[in-house]
Amino acid sequence: MRAVRAVVALVFTAVAVTILLGGTSTAQPAAQSAAVERLPTPTVYLRDCGVCHGAEGRGTDSGPSIAGVGRALVDYEISTGRMPIPQPDSKIVRRPARYSATETRALVDYVAAFGTGGSGGPDIPRLDVGGADLAAGGEQYRLQCAACHAWAGDGGALAHREAPGLHRASATQIAEAIRTGPGTMPAFGAAALDDEQLAGVVRYVRYLNRPRDRGGFGLWHLGPVPEGAVAWLVGLALLILATRWIGEKS
Repeated sequence: MRAVRAVVALVFTAVAVTILLGGTSTAQPAAQSAAVERLPTPTVYLRDCGVCHGAEGRGTDSGPSIAGVGRALVDYEISTGRMPIPQPDSKIVRRPARYSATETRALVDYVAAFGTGGSGGPDIPRLDVGGADLAAGGEQYRLQCAACHAWAGDGGALAHREAPGLHRASATQIAEAIRTGPGTMPAFGAAALDDEQLAGVVRYVRYLNRPRDRGGFGLWHLGPVPEGAVAWLVGLALLILATRWIGEKS
């Protein structure tokens, strides 16, 4: 009987030790993660950004200068996950954002002050998108943007580059991209698009996520030429069927 009790006690002791060790190993990464989140902004910048852009944002052989680029471009690159890139030679594409909103704001403020005293490129746009002119925004979009991003905002391939789709972008990110021209995109300053026109374009781009198909079926929003081709093929098929039916009757 004593032997049985000893075995049972030993088993319970082993289970308890296992649970304690498991809890410790689980708590340790959580504590480390919290410690990483509490790192000061300069440390975060040096760890994730300075290796390419330099300690003061002046650029290195691995990355361009970001001193004086303005808050808008920094916020756009970080909030869309384009920066920081995993490796120096990684393709700059949209990824899940690496930082929280609070960390992003801190990094934007930190980088925006490099060598400029807090001034420099465009600030983050503040627009009244809800009251913007949707029709005028659509006209400007088709005139200035559709050639690269496609008429439905799906993006497309260009010579030696690719224009990204716009459906995942927030209103602020759209406005930031227009004002700063990230990558090979041209920047549209106030002389090209004033704030009212900019708000209209932003509202239209957001509208493209769920456009109203007043003419009937959307047909996956492939564009007027493919949709017209589908309509033509359907009409041709109906004409052939009608011709065969008339021929059989006669």
